[in-house]
Amino acid sequence: MFRLNANLAVYLHRGAIDFRKNINGLSAIVEHELRLDPFAHAAFVFGNRTKDRIKILGWSRNRFWLLQKRLENARFVWPREDTSVIEITVQQLHWLAAAS
Repeated sequence: MFRLNANLAVYLHRGAIDFRKNINGLSAIVEHELRLDPFAHAAFVFGNRTKDRIKILGWSRNRFWLLQKRLENARFVWPREDTSVIEITVQQLHWLAAAS
């Protein structure tokens, strides 16, 4: 299983995104909507409208990486808060990504 460093900051974007967005589109959301640095030592988590898919964007040394997970018969449980972005722990991200 893919594991992230426990010291990594994780930001969960609460709104649904267009899943056709690639690295450039997602990094623009991070910079302009969330007002965060896409080059930071962090993972940025995005979900689609039906919450059956997530994308995780990160920066490592000199390149972006993008992970995607799709559930066939389930939905990801998304936190209910009023802010557009929520900071979660790496452990909480692993729990979210392990959902099935």
